[in-house]
Amino acid sequence: MSLLATAKHLAYDSLAVTLPARWSHVQGVAKRAKLAACLFLKIDAELLEAAAFLHDLGYAPKVAETGFHPLDGARCLARQGFPERLCALVAHHSCAYREAELRGISAELARWVDEKTPLRDALWWADMTTGPDGDTTGVHERIAEIQTRYGPEDLVTVFIRQAEPELVAAVERTEARLRAAGVEIR
Repeated sequence: MSLLATAKHLAYDSLAVTLPARWSHVQGVAKRAKLAACLFLKIDAELLEAAAFLHDLGYAPKVAETGFHPLDGARCLARQGFPERLCALVAHHSCAYREAELRGISAELARWVDEKTPLRDALWWADMTTGPDGDTTGVHERIAEIQTRYGPEDLVTVFIRQAEPELVAAVERTEARLRAAGVEIR
């Protein structure tokens, strides 16, 4: 089975029944990643789509350990022998290092390196332009939705406020790359 097929299967098994709304979001992120896949060589395109399916794996009840889903997902994938780069993309998706700092678990997250590449940006773009229901949204709307969902004093709201410039920049870089490649951004 290909990496992408394995990733989709694991995400489905882990999220579809127990967290159907999260599964809807993941499917939307994967759809966006597939749109951006044209920017990369085949091997990286598959990695991007696999990371999109797995980026929220750490929310699954059978995976959650620390309560910090990027770390929990990456740890689960590493235990199952997934490629290190995929684990790192999941661990660092959507500016996770900022939230790790607030939670006091930066050292645990540091096991994986944030590659800071166009591929990483494309994963962040896919996540930050997909709403919780899987529909496409704008990055500013997505950030506002997260703040509303968690409330003004929640750690996630504090994190997303701090991460906003980096998230917006990754989205803008990816959209510029897509436009340059002649891809219609929906």
